[in-house]
Amino acid sequence: MNIKHLALAAALMAIPASSAFAQTTYGERHHIAARKSYQQDRIAQGVRSGELTPREAGRIEHQEAGLNHEERNMRAHDDGRLTAQDRHILARQQNRESHRIYNQKHDGQYR
Repeated sequence: MNIKHLALAAALMAIPASSAFAQTTYGERHHIAARKSYQQDRIAQGVRSGELTPREAGRIEHQEAGLNHEERNMRAHDDGRLTAQDRHILARQQNRESHRIYNQKHDGQYR
């Protein structure tokens, strides 16, 4: 693994938490954070194993950043909390993202 790939892997692991994230209930925060962490681990593992090319990982990370931004906006509209509808929307989007990760890891492209 060269320096470029190591830098990408390190960047993938360093996703900051927003201040709105700290204002949620424990259960809500724990589930969403656990899901994000699991998906980040899958992306990092894909980069390490070569199942994800740097370009694929970058695209997935860009989509993950969009989900994080949308979550922050949802929380900003409801005093730092997510409504049941917000959680449903985020869960569906995370499911789609999970499928994208799987498909990219299993598409036969290797770096």
